Amino acid sequence: MTVIRVLLIALGLWLGWYGLSLLLDMNPADLRSAALWFAGGILLHDGVFAPAAATLGVAARRMLPASWWAPVACGAVCTVTLSLIAVPVIGRAGALPGNPTILDRDYILGLAISLAVVWLLVAVALLRGHTSRPKVG
Repeated sequence: MTVIRVLLIALGLWLGWYGLSLLLDMNPADLRSAALWFAGGILLHDGVFAPAAATLGVAARRMLPASWWAPVACGAVCTVTLSLIAVPVIGRAGALPGNPTILDRDYILGLAISLAVVWLLVAVALLRGHTSRPKVG
């Protein structure tokens, strides 16, 4: 176990150094832009997403039966993740004219189908009565 930890620490340090070397090679305008996006992401997460998630989580726990908490939470996490992944490509179909291979799909339809599958699986889990706790008795 110790050998694996040492290897993981060494790999982490090497990747950190590599990332830092890439940052140091950037021109000042790109570096400022990267810093702005990094800081903006942290502020957006801590100021908007985290409080909204906490509020929705507390409200859902008060409104939903206990056996629904885990499946609905899983569905909510998948929904947010899929939606955030889709943000860069939604509405950008055909962004580069002359190259039909770039952004050549209906991403809104793909997102809708993915979310439908996620919530169908949540419904199946709810109907089967799966909970995160073992049944006693």
